[in-house]
Amino acid sequence: MDRYGGRRTKAEQDAATVEVGYALVSAAFAAAVLCGALGVPVLLFELPDLLSTALTWLAMTLAPALFVARVVSVMVRFRQTAQPSQPGRTSPDS
Repeated sequence: MDRYGGRRTKAEQDAATVEVGYALVSAAFAAAVLCGALGVPVLLFELPDLLSTALTWLAMTLAPALFVARVVSVMVRFRQTAQPSQPGRTSPDS
């Protein structure tokens, strides 16, 4: 991406689109796994009401937090990665 406010190339736009898609899909998967890990015992076993309520509340609180944290971490990492100056080539000092 141009550091001085210029327009992005089509390749840079495509890379950003792919990265956003990856961030959203991986975050949704991680949140679903966490929600399932905390929610399935409530559905499968007869747990005390307090434990059942606590696990449900924990799943409903931590899953969205994990989703946001995953999206932010992927997007920050994408922003920091250096892209090669020309497609298909590595930088001269590598």
